[in-house]
Amino acid sequence: MVKKQVVEAKVSLPAKWEQFLKNLAEDHEIDVNTVVSELCEWAFSDSEDKEQFKDWLDEAHPPKGEAEEEATAAGEEAAEEEEEREEETEEESHEHRD
Repeated sequence: MVKKQVVEAKVSLPAKWEQFLKNLAEDHEIDVNTVVSELCEWAFSDSEDKEQFKDWLDEAHPPKGEAEEEATAAGEEAAEEEEEREEETEEESHEHRD
């Protein structure tokens, strides 16, 4: 017999799924936490499925270090573009004076 280790975690259910999952739990006379646990067990029972989910999550919500790097890079790029626009505006104003 395989012993399951249960880890307590508080999760927020997406509003569009909350009632559906609660109804399933009620229909089967079990706790909604059990439904969510079994859903995760089912969804991630295959290592390929776990990897696909991780890849999706990395794309949708990059890990903290990557997200910070992307934000920094985007900020630097925006600053460079603003600087280029200012230089172009200065050049145009000098051309109009001549």
